[in-house]
Amino acid sequence: MNTFSQVPPGFRFHPTDEELVDYYLRKKVASKRIEIDFIKDVDLYKIEPWDLQELCKIGNEEQSEWYFFSHKDKKYPTGTRTNRATKAGFWKATGRDKAIYLRHSLIGMRKTLVFYKGRAPNGQKSDWIMHEYRLETNENGTPQVYICIDSNPYVIFNS
Repeated sequence: MNTFSQVPPGFRFHPTDEELVDYYLRKKVASKRIEIDFIKDVDLYKIEPWDLQELCKIGNEEQSEWYFFSHKDKKYPTGTRTNRATKAGFWKATGRDKAIYLRHSLIGMRKTLVFYKGRAPNGQKSDWIMHEYRLETNENGTPQVYICIDSNPYVIFNS
């Protein structure tokens, strides 16, 4: 049973980019307790985007956004390239990273990714979109927070 199914009627979890980075991701990286923990830990590379909805939903109401933490997977043990492949496809970065500021200080970055079914370079673009957040620090191996979005008709996702 989903531990988040008992939320009050009308409850919405819709944090801003600043809140995701400065509160949730910063606490997760520091191994600090998050009072009401609505963001689950997920191995993004062992799950397909269409399976996230059931795994990460909060309450019983229909949602278009699902939040989760996941570690980045490296393509090679000593390399810096990220492996974003699943069994059914891969997440491909699109556009430029967006800087996230809090009181005029850079605190993090947001990368947008699109899910492609199949293997590169011949994958078929899907409607699944994800935003990957990262802290602006010098630390390596930082957990990422993701929000996943499905584009039917309006949906959102999310290091």
